[in-house]
This record gives sequence, C-alpha cells and structure tokens, in this order.
Amino acid sequence: MLLVATPFAYATTTTCSLLAEGANDRLIRQEGQCDIATAPMSTFKLAISLMAYDAGILVDEHQPVWPFKPGYVDWREEWKQDIAPAQWMAWSVVWYSQQITQRLGEQRFARYVQQFSYGNQDVSGGPAKAWLNSSLQITPHGQLAFLGRLVRRELGVTAQAYAMTARIAHHGKLANDWEVYGKTGAGSYGGHGKLGWYVGWASKAGRTVTFLQQRLETDDAPDGPAGFRARDAMLAQLPAWLDAL
Repeated sequence: MLLVATPFAYATTTTCSLLAEGANDRLIRQEGQCDIATAPMSTFKLAISLMAYDAGILVDEHQPVWPFKPGYVDWREEWKQDIAPAQWMAWSVVWYSQQITQRLGEQRFARYVQQFSYGNQDVSGGPAKAWLNSSLQITPHGQLAFLGRLVRRELGVTAQAYAMTARIAHHGKLANDWEVYGKTGAGSYGGHGKLGWYVGWASKAGRTVTFLQQRLETDDAPDGPAGFRARDAMLAQLPAWLDAL
C-alpha cells in the first residue's frame, strides 16, 4: 500500500512533532511544545501487543479470533464482530485490548509496564483502562524513548513479539520508499478539547527513524478522532523530513 500525504488544516491548541534516530534516540527534529504528559490512549496498543505476543496470548496476525459480545466497548460499528490481531490494531478495537489485559492479569500487566519503563508507570487505573484517560500518562519524549527501545529490541520480550508487533502495525510505504509503522490514539484532554497521537517508526535501507505527533485540539476542532488528524499531519510532512536526512 502506497501512502499518499494529503493536505491538512485543523484547529489546534498545541502540537508537538518529534523525529529521532532509532539507533540511538538522537533527536533530529522537534517542533512545538513537547513536554505535556497525557494518556497514551490507543498508541498503548503497541505496548499491549508486545506483552500479548511475549506472553503467548496472541499467536500471529490471524489468531486468536475472539467474538464480540454484548457489553463490550462498541464505540465503532466495525468493532461489533469477530476480531483477529491484525484487525485489532488496524481498527483500534478497545474491547480486544481489554480481553488481552484481562488475560495478562493485574500483576503481569504491571510488571510489563515497569519493564518497558512506560511513561509514569502508574497502572492504578487497572489493566482494563489505565491507558484510557486514567492513571497512565506519558510525554511525547517518553513516547519517543519507548519507540527507540522497541525498534532496538531492548524491551526484554521475544523476537516473535517484536516481529509480530511490527507486522500488525505496518502502515504502508511512502513515495520515497520508507516503510512506515505506526499507531494512532485519540481521546479527550483536560475534560474538554481533543487529544490526538500518531506514533511510530519508518525504515529504509537498514536505517530506522522514530517519530510522533501529539495534538491537543480546541473545543471547536472538527468531529472525528484527533488521532487521524495527527496521523495525516505527520504523513504530510514526514517524506520531506526523511528526504532531508
């Protein structure tokens, strides 16, 4: 799938964009205010994926398939069906994440968060929702540090966990042949306004660069997930940034 950057023009209060060398976390580019800690929202699915494949709860991109059940989170229509890991990541299915963390259990979930040094490591909100506008918080620089450890395989999980997480997070190829892997995240911020994330990495010819965008939008921002706007904004500027390396 070829990724085509599209123009964007969205109302926003605060924006942070970061780009770093995957090999050593050397900061290549920083734009905006990048010290605001927020919930990771669905970007945390990258961490959950590593946990789940490492623990043997997930097998590959196709298994296990779990059925939707009444009472599960059903914010989006496409969530109301049988879901496999590839669909979970692509469609950002919250209830599938919660089924994974339920199987992990509180103690093992907490150990993984500590092992990954993820954000403030506060999982007091519980494994079903700690990352969803709850106790777990992370700054843009914290996200970038986690991504660096992920691409360098420094998080203490199996080779299968890294490989499968990359496979289901694969987003496509830019026109300049960089392969992009990433995850959106969206929610509310501070009781009002919208939070959007897009985090990931791009690889080409043995080189990997980590990236992210965090958006804290005003109340009058357009409808729809702010994470999609963060993704569109990053993909619009990423090719030129990579070409300049």
